[in-house]
Amino acid sequence: MELTNTTAQRYSEKYTSPEGELLKEIADYTYQHHPHFHMLSGHLQGKLLEMISCMVQPARVLEVGTFTGYSALCLAKGLTQDGQLHTIELREEDALNAKSYFERSFFKEKIILHIGDALKVIDEINETWDLVFIDADKENYTQYFNRIFSKVRPGGFILADNVLFHGQVLEKEIKGKNAIAIQRFNDYVMERTDVEKLMLPVRDGIYIIRKH
Repeated sequence: MELTNTTAQRYSEKYTSPEGELLKEIADYTYQHHPHFHMLSGHLQGKLLEMISCMVQPARVLEVGTFTGYSALCLAKGLTQDGQLHTIELREEDALNAKSYFERSFFKEKIILHIGDALKVIDEINETWDLVFIDADKENYTQYFNRIFSKVRPGGFILADNVLFHGQVLEKEIKGKNAIAIQRFNDYVMERTDVEKLMLPVRDGIYIIRKH
């Protein structure tokens, strides 16, 4: 299902600040060479992540799912002077590729890359998070949220990507383990009374969740 009118998408990108040279390089490489290129945040969503980070001005950011590093560099834009961004990637090849871009960026000293199972790594990092971005395997979204939530400061934000899951959650009968997991996560967040939430139909859907 096409979630966004392509003409509106192109128009929106036209009136959005351009991505930097390194981000464009990451995007071009990913679109041309990665079999799962559709997982890239891309220009419009990347700029949204950057804007949110700049508004929050986080000292500590956690990203679950590095992929090729595009979204981490967007989220790093708003870091405080002594801020750090921790990003977790399960696939070593993607992690090393992302690391090569991080090392060429302005934020190379601020980004800490972890390779491994996020459910384990999350527990090993002793930080209080101002901003979190969840964009990894969909079946574990609820578990990620629960592992992270107690470490998010009051007033902090959790962003969850792909919450429309290619439009599959809009169907009368939701099929497929990933779509079912996303629907379960969306319902879980909606039922919680300790957060404010806003779901935006940007790209594949992004959930903005603020802890009370």
